[in-house]
Amino acid sequence: MDSKLSGKLLLKTNFAVKHKWEPFYTGGSVVCHNDGKTLLCSCGDSVKVINIETGEVKHSLSQEGDDVTCILSSPDNNIIVSATRSLLLKEWKIENEVAKCVRTWKAIHTSPILCMDFDATSTLLATGSSDSTIKIWDMLHQYCTHNLRGSQGVISVVKFHPHDLQLFSASNDYVIRIWNLHTSRCICMLNGHVSAVTSLSFITKTESQISLISGGRDSVLCVWDLSQCKDKNTVEPNKTIPVYETIEGLLVLPNQHITKLIKTAISDESSHVLTAGSSGNLRVWNLSTGKCIYTQKRLTETEETKSDSEHGAIVDLLYLENIEKYATVTFDHNINIFNYDDGFVEDRHLVGYNDEVLDVRFFGPSDSHIVVATNSPLVKVFDRKTSSCQLLSGHRDTVLCLDVFKDGLILASGSKDNSIRLWRMNPETFKTTCIAVGRGHAHAVNTVACSRIKQNFVVSGSQDQTLKIWAILETVDEDGKQLTSLKSKHSIKAHDKDINSVSVSPNDKLVATGSQDKTAKLWNVADGLQLGTFHGHKRGIWSTQFSSTDQVLGTSSADGTLKLWALSDFTCLKTFEGHDCSVLKLLFISKGSQIVSSGSNGLIKLWNIKSSECVKTFDEHDDKVWGLTVNSGDNIVLSGAADSKIIQWEDITQKEREELKVTEETTILRQQELNNLVHEKRFAKAFRLAITLEQPFTALKVLKEIRWEANGDEVLEATISKLRPDQKDTLLKFVMSWNTNSRNCHEAQKVLNLILRQTHPHELMEFSNAQTAIEALLPYTERHYQRMSRLMQQTTFVDYIWQIMKLKPVSLPDTNEITETNAELNKTLKEANQSSTHIHPLKAVADSIVQKPQKRIRKPDNKDDGIGDKSETEEEDKQEIIPIISPKRMRLRSAKKGKKIRNPSTKTASS
Repeated sequence: MDSKLSGKLLLKTNFAVKHKWEPFYTGGSVVCHNDGKTLLCSCGDSVKVINIETGEVKHSLSQEGDDVTCILSSPDNNIIVSATRSLLLKEWKIENEVAKCVRTWKAIHTSPILCMDFDATSTLLATGSSDSTIKIWDMLHQYCTHNLRGSQGVISVVKFHPHDLQLFSASNDYVIRIWNLHTSRCICMLNGHVSAVTSLSFITKTESQISLISGGRDSVLCVWDLSQCKDKNTVEPNKTIPVYETIEGLLVLPNQHITKLIKTAISDESSHVLTAGSSGNLRVWNLSTGKCIYTQKRLTETEETKSDSEHGAIVDLLYLENIEKYATVTFDHNINIFNYDDGFVEDRHLVGYNDEVLDVRFFGPSDSHIVVATNSPLVKVFDRKTSSCQLLSGHRDTVLCLDVFKDGLILASGSKDNSIRLWRMNPETFKTTCIAVGRGHAHAVNTVACSRIKQNFVVSGSQDQTLKIWAILETVDEDGKQLTSLKSKHSIKAHDKDINSVSVSPNDKLVATGSQDKTAKLWNVADGLQLGTFHGHKRGIWSTQFSSTDQVLGTSSADGTLKLWALSDFTCLKTFEGHDCSVLKLLFISKGSQIVSSGSNGLIKLWNIKSSECVKTFDEHDDKVWGLTVNSGDNIVLSGAADSKIIQWEDITQKEREELKVTEETTILRQQELNNLVHEKRFAKAFRLAITLEQPFTALKVLKEIRWEANGDEVLEATISKLRPDQKDTLLKFVMSWNTNSRNCHEAQKVLNLILRQTHPHELMEFSNAQTAIEALLPYTERHYQRMSRLMQQTTFVDYIWQIMKLKPVSLPDTNEITETNAELNKTLKEANQSSTHIHPLKAVADSIVQKPQKRIRKPDNKDDGIGDKSETEEEDKQEIIPIISPKRMRLRSAKKGKKIRNPSTKTASS
């Protein structure tokens, strides 16, 4: 608001992560949790908890660098168990939106655990390993109850009986074994499969009539009557149903779902199974007739889409009980959620792993979607609100580049299959279809660019070193029912090496190209002629971009620099240095006043063009940032990198300035309140307010005032006891500062003493400044202690001197005594003046009053009875008040004065 009123452009100073699309499934187990509200997905060395409605990662259960091999959720949704490659089992609980590991124990297996299952009571856990053993764990008493041996090869499936204390398992010997947990023995073997068994499911009609359904990679379903297993050691299947595809998942469908699915009533006696496998289709089978009664409808594959189907091979099948939907997990790490009401129509598509992100763009009306090119022939269109993804198939090889027209409804893509394609989104249904295709390049299309004003041409650059300008005809079928072939308007041999970037000017009259030959070139769209060449980069150019306001072209290069070029004379205007690696992308923001650039080390930098300075560096990516774009509102930046992360950055400059303004106003008001409290001598409240405002000097001043009061220590103790933990943490930081000065050490030590006495050590260690405070306080406290020790020693010595002086008490004399004393003093002075002694008169008077130890007086060698002459007497008076000096020291003093003195012990007669 302020910037608009002042007429000045508000430059951006900071961006914050608003949303992040990151990998949450990289293969392995996917488990339904919390009655279908969330999914547990294994992702490398962590387990991601995904909200199905929004597609966001709610929790990440880290295994500290240990890859996850299997995960499982208990039927009561209270326990999550994860198994890792280092043979550790961890028990997790999610309470109050906080995930905690409550127990970790070592599995007795010798190889990684590949499958697990809970019993109906959530008290027993079965683990199957690749070491051919099965172990049963008591989750309440936390010990292993069974160790089942006898299987051959890797254990692929374990399943508890729904009612009895039995366990069903399948291994690589293609045999299903039934284990009696009372005796820990295999009581029956089910032989019928000729390949690995992948799924087991039970059909319960009554407690005595229970059937087992098994599916495997031998493309058959086997139906087993478990009542026959009581008397036989080996049982053959009652019925074998060929399904003509490898089965990876099967579920028993309720009859009400079948009725809604096929729109006809069915018998209650019949049973139906839903299967999923290598074909990518969901199929419903009637076990009574052995026929497929429903097959999921798929779009008819044309010659253009035959290489990549919309649905990949399915590796797992789940039922989401809470929302009554079915979910499939595909081989390419995607999770599809279907409604059974409308014939298994896809309701939501979640992408677990994007692989390497090569380009990103905003797409759709009001930038409602983002389109992503990954290391795949499929183009992915994400809904920004729900994270649901639509896969666009058509290209036969990896899609390398993307661009969107100004209206946001038509998308251009370039691929390694040497073609470009145009896609159109329906603004009502958001469904995107291919409407045109352009072929003509001899090698992969590295870059595409759309016209900016009208939707009349597309520019592409290829590894065949050619630049093509494709004309978009008005006869293009916008519904995509019939593909239109694009025709090349101009085909130009533009560079000597691969073309990495093309861009169109804001007026649609110019095209700029950047190449691995270290040059950028400018072309006329109308006639395809070259207008000039930009020389200056030392390595290949990765990106080119026109400024939206000035006649300036920006380029980024593998030499780690960005350059701005004048379109008028092709000279370099400015060079930005700051990246220490290749600069892969740049774009202009803030009406051409700022630049955002991305590097191969994952860093994104914000530059001010006027000052040529880097304002901010953002470090969220871990690998090369290939994709970088800005929305139409110029306030959101989207980045995609080789670390499979797509990050949405929001401009928070205005928000920060408003917050700073509010903070300053609040600080001024609270500072005035603090001054008023000090003036009114309400020191306890002033002390707390000074801590809140983080003013250590003011807090120290108030603290000293409190201690000067009569009951200051009691008031201080009561004040500190009322502080919150965060205020105590701040006060501890103040104590660190005060303790460095000997003038304030007494107050610091007093406050420290009160904090230590009032705070439990466990609570104290939770303070953010606790560790730093301990390290900072110890050396200074030790120094203060040593100083006080020395002071105590000195005071003890003074006391010792005072005690040995033994001063006599003096009583006040009466008037007669004073008169007699004055007479004695006068007499003593008179005798002293007439005496032949060499003691000073005042000294003699003082010695007569107070008996003090006399100083040692040097006496002359030759002593005369009479009074000597004046000069000799004065010389001797001077000598008698000088302390005794050793002969050696006298010689040293004389040597300094340049005099030669004889040994004073030998006196001459004249002296």
